[in-house]
Amino acid sequence: MADQKRDFYEVLGVSKTASDDEIKKAYRKKAKEYHPDLHPGDKEAEAKFKEINEAYEVLSDAEKKSRYDQFGMAGVDPNFNPGGFGGGFGGGFDGMDLGDLFGSFFGGGFGGGGPRRQANSPQQGESLRVALTLTFEEAAFGCEKEISLTRSDSCPDCGGSGCAHGTSPETCPDCGGQGVVRVQRGGGSFSFVSTAPCPKCRGTGKLIKDPCPTCHGEGAVRKSKRLTVSIPAGIDDGQAVSLRGQGNAGKNGGPAGDLIVAVSVRPHPKFQRDGSTVYLTQSVSFPQAALGAELEIDTIDGKVKWTLPAGTKTGSVFRLRGKGIPGLHGRPRGDQLVTVVIDTPQRLTPAQREALEAYAKAMGEDASPAQKGFFDKRKKKK
Repeated sequence: MADQKRDFYEVLGVSKTASDDEIKKAYRKKAKEYHPDLHPGDKEAEAKFKEINEAYEVLSDAEKKSRYDQFGMAGVDPNFNPGGFGGGFGGGFDGMDLGDLFGSFFGGGFGGGGPRRQANSPQQGESLRVALTLTFEEAAFGCEKEISLTRSDSCPDCGGSGCAHGTSPETCPDCGGQGVVRVQRGGGSFSFVSTAPCPKCRGTGKLIKDPCPTCHGEGAVRKSKRLTVSIPAGIDDGQAVSLRGQGNAGKNGGPAGDLIVAVSVRPHPKFQRDGSTVYLTQSVSFPQAALGAELEIDTIDGKVKWTLPAGTKTGSVFRLRGKGIPGLHGRPRGDQLVTVVIDTPQRLTPAQREALEAYAKAMGEDASPAQKGFFDKRKKKK
């Protein structure tokens, strides 16, 4: 990852001691603020949205967060090796791992000696990441989506060997097929021996005399793919679907990487969501709130009949059980919470005004001051 990237905690606006719940809430707030659907054509907002998702991907994963806290950006790099000193130990120690350092003193490697893994051993391919935007309903009930991507696939002509048909790679004479050579560093009494990729075979341990004409000896070719992704019901904004083995091709016979489909969910004009709970604000008239009423209200399943109790106050919250988001991976379905707001009319017909005045009179209230207009006040002043 690039060194110039901002601190992930700073991106989400949380402290390093923030809990998982605080990180999740901060992410949702930031993601909604910079969601591309709210800023069409705004490249800066789009870049911030991607940065927010990248920060949450790391800080919401316990293992990645631990590596990030300990090693910074280097700790979440796919090629990161925690056994190395990374930026160097200063002077002649730069680029040296613990095996090299202890081996130079004691004649053997630290924990068995030599590099942890031969450079020409099977290596898993890089994982790829694509973004997918869903509607509120698609995320709630699940769907199938077709995505396009470009990835490296094992060369069909050479089977990933990189060699022309009928030939095979040769063992590199300089490194003996290990892919690494030992390099002496420093001088005098402070001379150390470390390992480095073999320059002759570029760390592969093999030399290809007759490269495959299709992949030019790389063993992989770039291809455009269209894949169908099954989105599970209940997926939430900021979560992801992993497709095993759909990333870039592996090296030296290693398995392909994964494809990570990062999901963002468009805001809904009526509903809001928190986990599996759906929120709806329902406007009712004063007579409906006072007398009670049979209403039809919106749910994600469509309209349902609902009884509003008499005497309901504005701000009252009612629970519709099982009308929320289907549970992810078979978990129980959530509920819908309905907040009632009494709608005060802005204009009244003469008949409506008369009826309300009669109600006020029955309640012992005087509604006459509200009836006086501009000319009534002028007459009173004279």
